[in-house]
Amino acid sequence: MVEATDFVVKSLGNCRVDSPLATLLSGRSRSITNVDESDRVLFDDIASIAIASGLSASELPGFEPAGPRKKIDFDPSRTRAGIVTCGGLCPGFNDVIRALVMELTFRYGVRKITGFRNGYQGFIARHGHPIVELTPDLVSHINEKGGTILGTSRGQQDPAEIVDCLEQMGINMLCVVGGDGTLRGALAITKEIAERGLKIAVVGIPKTIDNDIMYIDQSFGFQTAFSMASEAIRSAHAEAISSANGVGLVKVMGRHSGFIALQTIETLFS
Repeated sequence: MVEATDFVVKSLGNCRVDSPLATLLSGRSRSITNVDESDRVLFDDIASIAIASGLSASELPGFEPAGPRKKIDFDPSRTRAGIVTCGGLCPGFNDVIRALVMELTFRYGVRKITGFRNGYQGFIARHGHPIVELTPDLVSHINEKGGTILGTSRGQQDPAEIVDCLEQMGINMLCVVGGDGTLRGALAITKEIAERGLKIAVVGIPKTIDNDIMYIDQSFGFQTAFSMASEAIRSAHAEAISSANGVGLVKVMGRHSGFIALQTIETLFS
């Protein structure tokens, strides 16, 4: 049985600091895609089930809306952020890095952003990967390049050693960009932080070209995936119709979902 408490996002503090975005947020109007931060996105939006549960609207299981808040916990001028990319390559890695650096710098006023190289290995001194200070000038054009400027790797690293590194460097916000294994690693890091009673936020940014995440419109990398698949199918189609009884077969990835295949067909034949 899913309960409302299952969806509560743990808070690091009382969020007493005025966000630099507060003025902008106050001027926004509500719409189907923009709701107030105190609202909820219901887990199950079927009216009959909601009524049968006998719960009030505030008690129904639901997600907190994503997006900036008017009050925040960290003072941006004293915040040091970290960014790491892990797992297999995905179109858009550099776009995400750039967006994070630009938003943290120009919108929030964070003055120190550190990039860790080669995935979680970058936190472990014995691997010898130097850190990189991420500035707007450094990342301004990286969205035009493939891959990730921070590098990536697979494989587990000791969460305790990672948190040791975060403590030593005074980092209190870590943005982790990666897939299933990467975010499981982020969860392990979060548990280690909680056990030590530290105030370090861990932000997971899911990476999947399969677009197989519920409750979001689209995951980064998906557009590139079905665009490239469309080109492959066009080529296969041209070959097939040029031969008697020709058949073109194109296999696309998707693990347990078929969104790349579906979107590709819709793009080609809609």
